Amino acid sequence: MDAALDIVIVSYRSCELLRGCLESLRAHPPSCPMNVIVVDNDSRDGTVGMMRSGYPEVELIASGANLGFAAATNLGARRGSAPYLLALNPDTEVTPGALDAVLAVLEHRPEVGVAGPRLVRPDGSFDHAGRRSFPTPLSALGHLSGVGRRASSGPLAAYRAPGVESGPVDAVNGAFMLMRRSAFEDAGGFDEGYWMYMEDLDLSYRLAQGGWLSWYEPAAIVWHVKGGTVGGPRPAHLNWHFHRGMGRFYRQHYAAQRSPALNALVYLGIAVKLASSIAQSSLRRSLARLRHRRPTMAPSAGGAPSTSGGG
Repeated sequence: MDAALDIVIVSYRSCELLRGCLESLRAHPPSCPMNVIVVDNDSRDGTVGMMRSGYPEVELIASGANLGFAAATNLGARRGSAPYLLALNPDTEVTPGALDAVLAVLEHRPEVGVAGPRLVRPDGSFDHAGRRSFPTPLSALGHLSGVGRRASSGPLAAYRAPGVESGPVDAVNGAFMLMRRSAFEDAGGFDEGYWMYMEDLDLSYRLAQGGWLSWYEPAAIVWHVKGGTVGGPRPAHLNWHFHRGMGRFYRQHYAAQRSPALNALVYLGIAVKLASSIAQSSLRRSLARLRHRRPTMAPSAGGAPSTSGGG
């Protein structure tokens, strides 16, 4: 029977997270036939061997280079033909009924082009990135400064779409984007000019321009180890791609309608935030290395320090 759902997972050095994701799909499949495609971005961490030995039912594309998220997802999407397409991160795990709950939105609402679930972090807290509004300079300032993340309403908090409990939103998160294939293909797929970060927001924006709705469905619960594929504070090259993506999104969709003075201010703000983020991430990584290397100091029988943990 032909698959009704293609699931594309892009992996990069996330072998154990990917295993958990695939096991959750095995345990909680949708009621319709599905086809799972994993695109491995040259992880070299045992992912390819793990996939071939443990998941023969999954189609594996072993890339010889790190293509980035957008290009790798597009590559995986072209290998399928199901009417529904799910872009899924390897640091997610679906729960019972989650896939059917989100599929039902697309099945019963023909105006919806993309839908996302309630994303929950391992500690049980809500991942607010699961539902978003398109950024404005004010809401972006609130989000990036942290002020908007603590506010429950108002323009500084608008990026998190705090007023939406269920239903239409501007955008859902790239960790789980269930799309109508026709909408995805009409939009041209993910813009491969985004290597990583912001490609999900960009696609939602272009889908909205094409007349499609994005839908947040909290009845579907998906666990999300936010940042799990990064493994801690973002290294400098990922901080670069994150902020480059912000600038690209603004330039493509907003700059032409804004004044040159405002555009210059926005680009300056992005550059300042990039420098700050690189410095903060470098500091956090240095502190983490120091904590990891620091020996356990305990008195030995002769009064000298011991690193064995016992006396």
